[in-house]
Amino acid sequence: MVWDNGGLPIVKREHYAIKKGIKLKTLIIAEAGVNHNGDLALARQLIDAAVDAGADMIKFQTFNADRLVTNQAPKADYQNQSSDAGESQHAMIRRLELTRDMHEALITHCESRGIQFFSTGFDLESIDMLLELGLDSFKIPSGEITNLPYLRHLGRCNKPVMLSTGMSTLGEIEAALDVLEQAGTPRSLITVLHCNTEYPTPIADVNLSAMITIRNAFGVAVGYSDHTSGIEVAIAAVALGATVIEKHFTLDRNLPGPDHKASLEPEELKAMVAAIRNIEQALGDGIKRPSASEAKNKPVARKSMVAACAIRAGEVFSEINLAVKRPGTGISPMRWDELMGRKAPRDFAADELIEL
Repeated sequence: MVWDNGGLPIVKREHYAIKKGIKLKTLIIAEAGVNHNGDLALARQLIDAAVDAGADMIKFQTFNADRLVTNQAPKADYQNQSSDAGESQHAMIRRLELTRDMHEALITHCESRGIQFFSTGFDLESIDMLLELGLDSFKIPSGEITNLPYLRHLGRCNKPVMLSTGMSTLGEIEAALDVLEQAGTPRSLITVLHCNTEYPTPIADVNLSAMITIRNAFGVAVGYSDHTSGIEVAIAAVALGATVIEKHFTLDRNLPGPDHKASLEPEELKAMVAAIRNIEQALGDGIKRPSASEAKNKPVARKSMVAACAIRAGEVFSEINLAVKRPGTGISPMRWDELMGRKAPRDFAADELIEL
């Protein structure tokens, strides 16, 4: 996989991000996360669903429960609501681990289906394992944006990075970027994802304009990691300039597990991808000119200068004997002042296009 402007990939020879001010293609990441429930067969089905939906990448999560949380770490409210409230976060996460062998199997399946495998490493050892498995880009989850050793370790890899910013301030984003750069990853390889880490995110809390603030403040490529219930906010983010969209999905929102209820189902993911591709076409190249489809309507919709009544040869053109009407195949009304006071070169019947 080769990387283009802003640290965004070229997958299947299709360009992503922004080139010469023109948005070319949004990188769409189907976030399987932990919605495999620790089941390799279910994880493969998620890959198949992501391919069918037209996503560019499918992302999982790589972690070890013992390295990630303490035995006493509480669960988030949304996790308690969607899983056994009496189960600890450690126990819940333990069931959702993917072993190295499972990673290898999923990478092989992704290769066979023509989709890019991607994963978020939540600790240093997980990052190193992903490197060993051949990953050449990384995702920093929102919870690690204030983890200095983690940021420094990842920054030393000098690989393209996507930085999620849920729960963060602009100052915390700046500090994380500084650590990554000082460790060896240039800003040109970093894409910052606006994000809200409530699952699902209330629409009033999305604050999508903050994505633009981030881009303007730090001069980085930006994207959006979406945790809202629908697809419209992700689509709006693309219209605002997101170069990456990441969205959780599941095979069935009724499956047990912490993230299923805040995820899209396959048909919804497919609809989101299709809508984003339509928006990309609609955004165009920014040059204002008649499109090929509308050019044929110009003579029909525009107007020309015509005789308001019968005009004899030699009669002076005036506001009384000239009018502006369709079609637009004659002299443009923008030349109105030029014709005032000139003499008619011949006779004109009422409604006849004026000629000089």
